[in-house]
Amino acid sequence: QVQLVESGGGLVQAGGSLRLSCAASGRTVSPFSMGWFRQAPGKERDFVAGISGMRGNTVYADSVKGRFTISRDNAKNTVYLQMNSLKPEDTAVYYCAAVLSVLSTIRITARDEYDYWGQGTQVTISS
Repeated sequence: QVQLVESGGGLVQAGGSLRLSCAASGRTVSPFSMGWFRQAPGKERDFVAGISGMRGNTVYADSVKGRFTISRDNAKNTVYLQMNSLKPEDTAVYYCAAVLSVLSTIRITARDEYDYWGQGTQVTISS
């Protein structure tokens, strides 16, 4: 079993930055795939970014490319999402997810591929 705990959400103005953290426990997740998803009110939970394998290959949704960066600290068993140039449309609950396998660049974007989820952290961007 893997437990995931997100932190770092909050309220910031448009153009600002936030860094989300996802601390994993129960298993070492660094060899496998982890992702960030987000869900706005009344919408589906959408893929934001993923990191996979020992090389840490990364994938991003088009809407966040160039603004968000996913990274991980293997020693801390933690994945981060650095979010810059935030926009009001980035407002959502952000969820961390993990799976104990290495997903391809296509499968890493699919929420059904993940077995473990955090509780979510609210990110609100004011205009």
